[in-house]
Amino acid sequence: MRRKFDSGLLPKSPNLEFENYLWRKGLRVVTGLDEAGRGALAGPLYGAAVVLPCEMSEATQKLLSGVRDSKQLSAKQRDVAAIVVKQAVCEWSVGVVEAAEIDELGMGRAGRLVFRRALDGLGIKPEHLLIDYFSVPEIMIEQTALVKGDQRSLSIACASILAKTARDQRMRELAGNYPQYRFDLNKGYATRGHRAALAKFGACPEHRKSFQLWKLQDALF
Repeated sequence: MRRKFDSGLLPKSPNLEFENYLWRKGLRVVTGLDEAGRGALAGPLYGAAVVLPCEMSEATQKLLSGVRDSKQLSAKQRDVAAIVVKQAVCEWSVGVVEAAEIDELGMGRAGRLVFRRALDGLGIKPEHLLIDYFSVPEIMIEQTALVKGDQRSLSIACASILAKTARDQRMRELAGNYPQYRFDLNKGYATRGHRAALAKFGACPEHRKSFQLWKLQDALF
């Protein structure tokens, strides 16, 4: 059953409510996790892990005050926010699961794997994970799954920015290899133009074959 959350309870911007609670309990390495690309037809899945300083200065808080869930920012705003996040946080890492791996594993396992890879890239061991919506039971670290976590937790929002900007850059690079699909514009998602290109050219190696792309082609006409 899908967990529900009253959107009227959302803060105006992601804050440190959950981080402060965990820091007060003595946990110093609280790590935010988020992913990008789950619903795309093509390209990899990206995940990011972010550790904020547990004794955050006013200057750092001000620096991060413009960070939002990546979906709430324009591409230019996300690019600026990514630079700010990398400068302000203690540790950050990005993990990737390629399209072929998604086909082999299924999206559920791929989503858990991308978080593990992001965590493996950190230089310190997390003591608690804050994750947007999901949990990863095979990771033996205490964790909290937050519905709309990227709008509630600053750590998760920062991870959201890094995952999204890293994936968008990768999709722009893939557009050079497969210009007919305009990955630079659609980022691999099921836009009308992307589906039309699939109907005309078929799938390329970056398309997720397990997503039953022919059904989307048929739905276009």
